[in-house]
Amino acid sequence: MKSNAPPRIIETDADMRVGVRALRRKCPHLRRVHDRAGDPPLRRHPPGFEGLARIIVGQQLSIASAEAIWRRVKLAVSPTGAPMDAKAFLSLSDEELRLAGLSRGKVRTLRAVSEAVEAGLDLGQLMRAPDAVVHETLTAMPGIGPWSADIFLLFCLGRADAFAAGDLALQTAAATALRLSQRPSREELLAIAERWRPWRGVAAHMLWAYYKLPATPTRLPKKA
Repeated sequence: MKSNAPPRIIETDADMRVGVRALRRKCPHLRRVHDRAGDPPLRRHPPGFEGLARIIVGQQLSIASAEAIWRRVKLAVSPTGAPMDAKAFLSLSDEELRLAGLSRGKVRTLRAVSEAVEAGLDLGQLMRAPDAVVHETLTAMPGIGPWSADIFLLFCLGRADAFAAGDLALQTAAATALRLSQRPSREELLAIAERWRPWRGVAAHMLWAYYKLPATPTRLPKKA
């Protein structure tokens, strides 16, 4: 029987610490992760168009590259520093967006999202929607896959039990933390993460913090 209770949201560092304590009790692997990496930082983006645009910009890029391109895109679309909206994005030409650093594919995706928003898609309503509905709504748009939907749930909506099992950094960190012989697939990591419910989102933040630590002789080499 499905619960009608609203999803648990991670809004503050205190919320994150509640999840960390729960995960330390239930998983010795995450206890070791926390012992090494400490409390993970809270990572949140705006829940509407700007937050989703930032995630799309960062697809398949390093954090440093994604941040650099995002700053240029934000400046091009919203030079006054106001929140970015779909109408402002659509006012720029493909050439202007490409000069800001966007690939052709990302320009197409962001235009599709902008047009959907201008046609009536209310991203704000996703704040109250079940995770499955958020996934279905976002992945119905061209260029948005499961990873982007998962990251939107985690960073924009703050869902405590969302989990981006297709994220390569999470897969690598999980392989090291659990001392696996190889990096798990998306499906394998989803199965592993079942033990971390209802705090899989906090587990993801813990593993990302662990991934950023300097390599040690006991850690698996980073895959190319």
